[in-house]
Order: sequence, then C-alpha cells, then structure tokens
Amino acid sequence: MTAYRIRPATAADAAIILRFIRELADYENALDEVAATEETVAASLFGEGSVSFAAICETEAGEPAGSAVWFKTYSTWQAKNGLYLEDLYVTPAHRGAGVGRMLLRHLARVAVAEDCARFEWSVLDWNEPAIRVYEAIGAEPKKEWVRYRLTGDRLKRFAEG
Repeated sequence: MTAYRIRPATAADAAIILRFIRELADYENALDEVAATEETVAASLFGEGSVSFAAICETEAGEPAGSAVWFKTYSTWQAKNGLYLEDLYVTPAHRGAGVGRMLLRHLARVAVAEDCARFEWSVLDWNEPAIRVYEAIGAEPKKEWVRYRLTGDRLKRFAEG
C-alpha cells in the first residue's frame, strides 16, 4: 500500500498544479477553457496579495498524487470566514486510494483550526464518483441555492454599464 503525505504547495509547484488543472479540465470536458499558464498559476497562488492557497498530496517517494486549491469566503450571518474548495484533483493512478478523502480531511482541519463557519465546494451533477465520496464523508448538497456567474464580455459589459 502506498503511503501519502500532504504538504503546502509552493511557487515551485506551479507546473504540477497547472498539469492537474489541465487534467481536471480534460476530465470535465472543458480543456479548451483553460487559460492558465505556469506563470499565471505561480503569480495568482503564490504572488504578493494572493488570497488563494494550495496543497499537494504526494507519495513518500515525492510523486504528486493530487492537489487542492482553496480560498476564504465570508458568512455575514455567522460573521466568520469560510473555506471554499475551488479544485480537488487526484491523478488516475492514485484514485481509489483515499487521496481525495485525505485532501478533504486536510482542508476540514484547516477550516476548524481557522474557526471557519463552513467548508464548501461545487461538483458537476454528472460526477457520480465525486458525489459518492462527498456523501460518504457526510457532506450534503445545497439544492436550494443556484449558482450564478458573470464572465468575459458579459462581465465587462455589466461593469461598464
């Protein structure tokens, strides 16, 4: 059985994180939407003023097995920060070994240690393997909330508006 460890990601991990971003986007049939580069990943995650964080799960031999990228949110009702998981990715070779659960538990511990009111994430409705993992750890879908998004030209038009 392979042993794993989780460590904070650093700027030196930008290429690994970008590889995982691209592999996740490919899995989600959205590879053509990835505009990230190694440089933009390094700057946005590890540059001055970054509000995002990342962790790498790797084998004892140092082989990257997965990653998590997250940022803080805020709950006005709780008057506390929250933790939002933007991406959780496990390489195909390490799926089924508990890497995803390890990363989720790591972030749950971060959320508890930092007194966060909640730990949230989104999942595509067709991603049954991920949904099974989330339900197995006790997470519940928030079906009454519908997520909205402004991007690209629509965002710019509205901002200029």
